[in-house]
Amino acid sequence: MAHFSFDASTVTPQAVTGPIPAGTYLAHCTESDVGPLKSGNGTGLRMTFEILDGQYKGRRVWENLNIQHTNEDTQRIAQSQLSALCHAVNVIKLEDTAALHFKPVKIKVVVREAQGQYQASNNIKGYESAGGATAAFAPAAEAPAPAAAASKAPAWAKK
Repeated sequence: MAHFSFDASTVTPQAVTGPIPAGTYLAHCTESDVGPLKSGNGTGLRMTFEILDGQYKGRRVWENLNIQHTNEDTQRIAQSQLSALCHAVNVIKLEDTAALHFKPVKIKVVVREAQGQYQASNNIKGYESAGGATAAFAPAAEAPAPAAAASKAPAWAKK
């Protein structure tokens, strides 16, 4: 046994965390990273959003987008989601993901129920301009053809 002295009355206890309730929250992206998917099937964009106001101020929500993927539908959906975010924060020509950082945006959050070994968590299902204009995910019919998307890929997505 080791001798150790600690006074718990001097330290705020750690709060129990879990997903925040479904809803629309004012947030901003604080971190982002582009890298290979663990599956080896493409490239992912990982982002951290921080809630800016209300009861959940300071809480974080994570988003992972498969921006390049061997499955065309998976890639189209992720690029549509990224386009919605870009439109909501008015970064239409994205060359560096840091351009998305610290720009207020409304995120529509849902709760993904626990499944098997995975705990309940949050997913982002839409983005809106912090000024109120909606930037929902683009419908499939408006997504560019895969060949057109590849030729117009931003510099950070080309490898």
